[in-house]
Amino acid sequence: MESLDHFELTKEFLERFGEAIESKNDSFIKESLDRVNPADITSLLHEFSSEKSKYVLDLLKLETAAEIINDLDADVRSKFLQHFTPVEISRFINELDSDDGADIINELPIKIREEVIEGIENEEKAANVLELLRYDEDCAGGLMAKELIKANANWSIGKTIEEIRRQAEDVQKVYAVYVVDDFGRLLGRVSLKKIVMAEDHTKVSSIYDSDVISVETYRGEEEVADIMRKYDLEALPVVNRQGRLVGRITIDDIVDVITELAEQERQLMAGISEDVEEDDSVLMLTRARLPWLVVGMLGGLLGAVFMEAFEHNITLSLTFFIPLIMATGGNVGIQSSSLVVQSLANKSGFSKTTYTRLWKVFWVAILNGFLLAAMVFLGVQFLMGSGLRLALIVAIALLCVVLLSSFMGTATPLILDRFGINPALASGPFITTANDLLGLAVYFGVAHLLFSM
Repeated sequence: MESLDHFELTKEFLERFGEAIESKNDSFIKESLDRVNPADITSLLHEFSSEKSKYVLDLLKLETAAEIINDLDADVRSKFLQHFTPVEISRFINELDSDDGADIINELPIKIREEVIEGIENEEKAANVLELLRYDEDCAGGLMAKELIKANANWSIGKTIEEIRRQAEDVQKVYAVYVVDDFGRLLGRVSLKKIVMAEDHTKVSSIYDSDVISVETYRGEEEVADIMRKYDLEALPVVNRQGRLVGRITIDDIVDVITELAEQERQLMAGISEDVEEDDSVLMLTRARLPWLVVGMLGGLLGAVFMEAFEHNITLSLTFFIPLIMATGGNVGIQSSSLVVQSLANKSGFSKTTYTRLWKVFWVAILNGFLLAAMVFLGVQFLMGSGLRLALIVAIALLCVVLLSSFMGTATPLILDRFGINPALASGPFITTANDLLGLAVYFGVAHLLFSM
């Protein structure tokens, strides 16, 4: 195998490469990128405008250019492809697997799509892409590639080897040979080692493994990712409702899915309501961030209402501990919700051990609550020299806030998950705002009760 050169993107190289583009120094560009991994070239081209990047791409081998196009983020790629003709895009599709080609075509305007499909020279590739366009992008059918290697159970090993050689021309990576019956229904899989070791006259039916994990075309991408992660699969065959083998999903597609889902959850936990990138428009970034900022603001206004309701009980000394109560409640809620969200994401869930886990969370909250309450009582009473009543108010309020925030942090993601809402929402501004309000209500409620005694 030909090794690729180590590539380092330095400021000096960027300047030199930019000068080469300006001066149309094609030889320098080709020599600089010779034997460089397409992923590294993609990173390099991100530093230049679309017009300059297209100029470089036109100098590269078609196979390399297609890989670079495929590596681009969807939003970047859709803008970049506006600089290419439908014929040029068709050439890229010819070099890619059917699932990657379908993804790219899905991002194009409808009129351009038809011209691109018409320009695909490989008729089988065009048919495969058209079939994949029927499926939603976030289901197994939308993730799968049509390129795979399959063998009929009634074939001899000699014929199977011939078919593998023929079919492998369109398959970049061979993970397994899938075995089907005369109607194309998936029966199992057979390893290349077994095929090589078997006699030519041996039937595939006598050596294949029927214990194969597959997934239906309508299954969601999260379910597919869970299956491949659980069973440590590099490739997963896809079947239709009749059990016929229609494609396969490879690990690189699932890595993309997992990365995208993790990014969505990270943004949701940060209070960003839409999938946005740093280079998106000001309006889009504002729209994505504003909703939960408004929620936080409304929470602050409700907090002011709480304080006004207990105005006659509020002393200057009480106000000193408001940040302590709110910060502790928010931290406890986020800790609890994060553990539950992680459990739900790993599908370990609460189905069989709900009460055991909730009971454990309850005792952890009690232990933490009493320890924190004892420390704050001693701190208020002795270090700050405040009175016994104030120390009791802060300590009792803190204990109650820890218990209630722990319950909120545990229950909220479970409730959201039950109603089909992403539980990661519970680890963001939602739980923080709720616990802030809860903490203030408890704190001033305890103060009101003790001051009234």
